Amino acid sequence: MPRKLFCMFIAGAWSAFLFPFTALTALVLGGDATVWICRHLWSPVLLWAGGARLVVHGQENVDAKRPTIYVSNHQSTLDIPAHFVTVPVAFRYVAKSQLGWVPFIGWYLWLAGHIFVDRSNRQAAITSLQRAGRKIRGGTSIFLYPEGTRSPDGRILPFKKGPFALALEARVPICPVTIEGTGSIMPKNSWNIVPGPVHVKIGKPIDTTPFAASDREGLARAVREVIIAQSLELGGKGGDLEDAVAAAGHEGFRQQPPSAQKTS
Repeated sequence: MPRKLFCMFIAGAWSAFLFPFTALTALVLGGDATVWICRHLWSPVLLWAGGARLVVHGQENVDAKRPTIYVSNHQSTLDIPAHFVTVPVAFRYVAKSQLGWVPFIGWYLWLAGHIFVDRSNRQAAITSLQRAGRKIRGGTSIFLYPEGTRSPDGRILPFKKGPFALALEARVPICPVTIEGTGSIMPKNSWNIVPGPVHVKIGKPIDTTPFAASDREGLARAVREVIIAQSLELGGKGGDLEDAVAAAGHEGFRQQPPSAQKTS
């Protein structure tokens, strides 16, 4: 409990302290400069408060000069600061719209030009991804979590196909990123914190040009297979290779509706 309260206090106080400077930076220097603040000032303090010890693999696969879509599995709220630190690019997150209501953090995301997706509204979600496409074509990299939600047990959930339609339209590389350890430090729906190591592995970029413009599922499967393999290399739980693509409107489920799935 003391660690939980300490982390909550540090996260709130540090975010509140940095927000005015970040807002001013966004207005004067633009969104890219605010990513520097998140990477070098905000994120390290949050990771320290949570007791996360970062270990990075494959950082040579990051090219800041090349617009890229970075795709990662999602275990914890700590993933966001961990990825700010380990992927040294002025990317923009594609984040769920609920984050926009979080004081300071949500306000920062809005000011810096990160992209909110309302997954309860299909047309709004499509519009958000189109906005992300414009950013990519303008030379800005994007970071997103295609599972659509945090994994409750560390296993990699099925991927939603929308982000891969974005990659096929923009024809930019996808860089598969795997994170392991944040789910043990701060599990989903819990503030019970257990300090420990966090491994982030950045895979080699995947060329999207061999995929047909309509082959969202094929691209999603190819990227997910790499992330699963990297998860197993890092000592994680991997995921079901067959249960690869989420049902429309159902995060964490495959293409058939939840009611039709087998129960254990």
